[in-house]
Amino acid sequence: MKIFTYSQFRQKLATILDLARREGRVMIKRKDGSLFNLSPARRNNGSPLDVRSLKTKVTTVDIINSVRESRQQ
Repeated sequence: MKIFTYSQFRQKLATILDLARREGRVMIKRKDGSLFNLSPARRNNGSPLDVRSLKTKVTTVDIINSVRESRQQ
């Protein structure tokens, strides 16, 4: 992990952002000594309704029967 001063960060913003993307994280240090963590945000391009499928031995008939049974109760 690399640490840059605030001035370095301002001068080389694009380069430091690219470095953060490649390495996962960089730190920015202010004159008062405080440190800030800079890391790339995760992209979520999928729909919240997208779910992984499961491999089971349940058939369509089993599912239909379960739904019918639950509706009768």
